[in-house]
Formats: sequence, structure tokens, C-alpha cells
Amino acid sequence: QVQLVESGGGLVQAGESLRLSCAASGRHFGNAAMAWFRQAPGKEREFLARYSQRGHNTWYANSVKGRFTISRDKDTVYLQMNNLKPEDTAVYFCAADTPPYKILSDYYTPRGYDYWGQGTQVTVSS
Repeated sequence: QVQLVESGGGLVQAGESLRLSCAASGRHFGNAAMAWFRQAPGKEREFLARYSQRGHNTWYANSVKGRFTISRDKDTVYLQMNNLKPEDTAVYFCAADTPPYKILSDYYTPRGYDYWGQGTQVTVSS
């Protein structure tokens, strides 16, 4: 089991930055690959970034590459978001992929993850 709790969302202006945190607990967390997704109203949940279980690899969506950075420190996973845009407005979720890990094509979809947090709202005003 893995429990995930996101924080750090809020209201910012375009061009500003935010850092989201995902506090994780549970006996499988140490072996989990972690990811961030977001979901805007009326849209499907969108993959943003993934951090491999040992930290040797990261994957990013093209829409955020160069602006967002995923990182991990012990029991917390972060998403640093820079140069935010109004189209980044969404609820942001962290997720965990526990062993046996999913195949590469599933990294980019919600079905690639076993556990989810409750989400944190990010609103970017123009």
C-alpha cells in the first residue's frame, strides 16, 4: 500500500512559479516509480512527468518539458513548475507505480499507476 498527499497548489499569475509536493508513505513507496498528472475541467487526466524508482531516469510530456522538473527527496516527490501559463490551470495529482512495474507505453497514461493522491488545485491567471 502507498498513501499519497499533494500540497503546494494555489493561485499565481502567468510567468510565476510553484513547487508542488507529494508526501508518500507505505511499505511499497521505496520501490515505487512516481509521476505527476493533471486534469483540467472537461478534459482527460494528462501525464506530465515520471521519476524512475531509483532516480536514474525521468520522462516528461512535451507540453511541459523545459518548464517543469520532477524530483524526489526521501519520502517526498516534487514538481517544480516555472513560467506558468493559464493553460496550466488544473488539478494536479501524484501517482505511484509499484512492482511489477508497468510497460513503457503505460507510463504516459493513468492505467500505468496503482495509487493516487487526492489532488491539489493550481490556477494561473493571465
